[in-house]
Amino acid sequence: MNTSERILRALRNPRLFARGINRAYHRRAGMRSEYPKGIAVFEEDWDTLVVLDACRYDMFEEVANIEGDLSSQLSKASATVEWLSANFDGVDLRDTVYVTANPQLERNRESWNISLHETINVWLNEGWDEETGTVLAETMTEAAIEAHNRFPNKRIVVHYMQPHYPFVPSSTSFDKDHLREIDEEGGGPDGENVWGKKFTGQLSISQQDIWEIYLENLKYVVKHVKDLFRSTSGKRVVTSDHGNYVGERASPVPIREYGHPRGLYDDPVIQIPWLENTKGERREISTDRRDTGEDIDSGLVDERLRNLGYKTE
Repeated sequence: MNTSERILRALRNPRLFARGINRAYHRRAGMRSEYPKGIAVFEEDWDTLVVLDACRYDMFEEVANIEGDLSSQLSKASATVEWLSANFDGVDLRDTVYVTANPQLERNRESWNISLHETINVWLNEGWDEETGTVLAETMTEAAIEAHNRFPNKRIVVHYMQPHYPFVPSSTSFDKDHLREIDEEGGGPDGENVWGKKFTGQLSISQQDIWEIYLENLKYVVKHVKDLFRSTSGKRVVTSDHGNYVGERASPVPIREYGHPRGLYDDPVIQIPWLENTKGERREISTDRRDTGEDIDSGLVDERLRNLGYKTE
């Protein structure tokens, strides 16, 4: 969807028009592409960074009973692409292995200067669960444990897809049957994904009900993060790339927002957990070769992103 099409679409839908005004306000009319007060995760002290996609601080505090010291931090971003760009692009990460369920790094690799030691794309091939249209948390934990064993002298980033929808443990269809609709109509943070439908009034589920389903997806992934912690040592941090609106009022135009549109920096989308847990000896980190990336079919990357509700145009 090009700029003129976006403008016409926004003019036809007052809520999208209001969102555009809010985005212009938060991004200072295009003068910034990230939230400047957000935490730079690679400047922090950790051996393993566990990233729970789209996990708000308040929901984590409510249900994630992981042992450790929990605090609230602010993210540099309200969407994964923004978070990756703000934290990975141009940063020397030759001491880091990125284990991920999210295809966004590969989608944007050619546009960014990426210097990771290695990227492990769990969403490729057998790591992808066709039934739910995502990477299961147990699959990610297995891949993360293997990475810890293969790379004993590297920092490990483990990017789970949950609690971002699809909502794996819930017998819902609106978050899974959307895959065909996205293929036909397009999708993404401004399109007709789960949150986009709720935002535009096309999804008839209450704010409370979708919050509870969202929490169940977080409980599901937390169980597997605990499994990861039992199998690893060192200083582990659990955080998120961004949060998610669930009907809160945005600013400055006070519309009710859903999802995590790029360029909006209200608390629900930038306030994230930061839980520190240390067990056993720290990892001795070394820096060596640079990751040049895999030769991955761009069509497969786009397909995976559409399945997860991202725009691929």
